[in-house]
Amino acid sequence: MERWKRYIQPVAWGAWTVLLVSQIILAFFFNVEGIRALRHIGWIIWAVGAVFGWVPIFTFRRKGGVPKGKSYVKTTVLVDSGIYAVVRHPQYLAGILLSLALILITQHWLIMIIGAASIALNYIDILIADQDCIEKFGDDYKRYMERVPRTNFLLGFIRLLQSRKGE
Repeated sequence: MERWKRYIQPVAWGAWTVLLVSQIILAFFFNVEGIRALRHIGWIIWAVGAVFGWVPIFTFRRKGGVPKGKSYVKTTVLVDSGIYAVVRHPQYLAGILLSLALILITQHWLIMIIGAASIALNYIDILIADQDCIEKFGDDYKRYMERVPRTNFLLGFIRLLQSRKGE
């Protein structure tokens, strides 16, 4: 692993975690009367984010070749089916969606600023994760990157449907 990644990745992940938790806590205190439709959209995004956050845990345990007793993230096999046929990084996407949802639900300027920083740090971590996966899985992961979008789940669903239609 490149030297800079050993330092940047834990800092980005830690800062992202602190920002997301701060957003969640502050959401209880800052409940601005805003645009009702945005609040409803925020709750829908929250639910979608929850799906992208939880489904990968079960997918990795079932298909990732995780050694018994190890964390679900300790995969030994490149998983490219199920939710991983839609996006490469569903749990990072979940973090982005949760931050966006909190912005829309609360509609408070402080949560918007924290959310924007959280989304940016999360995206940096996604870029690092792609590089880590290339190191771990090599050309198989590069081909996977060509087929499956990083976080764009709408494009991912369209590509998945097109590939199934072509079979």
